[in-house]
Amino acid sequence: MEEVETILMQADAGNPSGLRDRALLELLYSTGLRRTEAANLNIYDIDFTRRLVMVREGKGRRDRVVPVGERALAWIDKYLLQARPLLLAADTQALFINSYGEPAPPDFIAERVRLHKDNAGITKPGSAHLLRHACATHMLEGGADIRFLQAMLGHAKLETTEIYTHVAIDKLQAIHTATHPARLHRKEAAQPPANDRAALDALLAEDEAA
Repeated sequence: MEEVETILMQADAGNPSGLRDRALLELLYSTGLRRTEAANLNIYDIDFTRRLVMVREGKGRRDRVVPVGERALAWIDKYLLQARPLLLAADTQALFINSYGEPAPPDFIAERVRLHKDNAGITKPGSAHLLRHACATHMLEGGADIRFLQAMLGHAKLETTEIYTHVAIDKLQAIHTATHPARLHRKEAAQPPANDRAALDALLAEDEAA
């Protein structure tokens, strides 16, 4: 948890590119999105009212809805108001804009995360996947059911997806709010069942191998 917060703090929110990076880092940590999924987000994919992100054609070309925390939304809102208009050089609905004012591709997403990770002195391998792993692991330690994590990460099998999609939106958001550590009121992390942690590690390893 401390390592992630150190990475997030590396982005200098006092300038447009730094504010963009902070919003990006917060989103990745809050949602566990893959770098390609983050790169494909449009402005209208962020639902500030219901605190949800619409992921269109994620892995396996499946759409899914992912909860996002209030802290990440606050940074995204600030980025949209104060930074994105200054960075924009092309007519696009893409949420994240690169240094040329165009839609940020997946490699750019990975590059920005890696830069701030290195500046934080974190030597663990990976970039966006590191935040994806942290999001899922910290939620598991906070008490999230492995089935919901599978679906949130886009790894759910059909029967798990059916469970997930029939849960009310407010319940879905409540699970995220209660278990993700990037919130105002935290609780001590518990040790999840060993089989759940092993299952989660296996799912995340699939992403790294892909």
